[in-house]
Amino acid sequence: MTLKSELHSHVGSLRRYALVLTRDPVAADDLVQETLVKAIAKADTFQPGTDLRPWLFRILHNTHVSDLRRARTRNDAAADLPEPLARECQHTQLELKQVLGALDQLPEAQRLPIILIALREMSYTEAARTLDVPLGTFMSRLARGRAALRGIVQGMGSGKLSLLKRKGEES
Repeated sequence: MTLKSELHSHVGSLRRYALVLTRDPVAADDLVQETLVKAIAKADTFQPGTDLRPWLFRILHNTHVSDLRRARTRNDAAADLPEPLARECQHTQLELKQVLGALDQLPEAQRLPIILIALREMSYTEAARTLDVPLGTFMSRLARGRAALRGIVQGMGSGKLSLLKRKGEES
């Protein structure tokens, strides 16, 4: 399989990951394009016989982090992230906003493992390689991130429940 055809086979996965990172379809497409340009330019650094996918995801991840740092340095970063794609059901949209809000509260070291695994496209080993951390460190960050995410989401739910109870008591 040629590098070009193998790159092509990973574009969908790269786009999904970029969409999760950026939450903007246009920015995701730009990030994927920049990733592919860098991969092609640095094709000589890829070690034949190794898995191309973690290499590509690492390039995408590092490009995204560099873009964020550059935006912060220039004070060009927008204060609010774009809204997620429209959903059919308001309840589903509300839950999605809560989970994304909770995900944003996590430190990046815990958030990124959840994102990589939640796509169900990467194994733990591939995700650890993508983030360039040992597997044990990755698993620890993933477990802590999941626990923290559950706590935040449950806290949101209980806060809403207590608010609803108070409103019901006043009626």
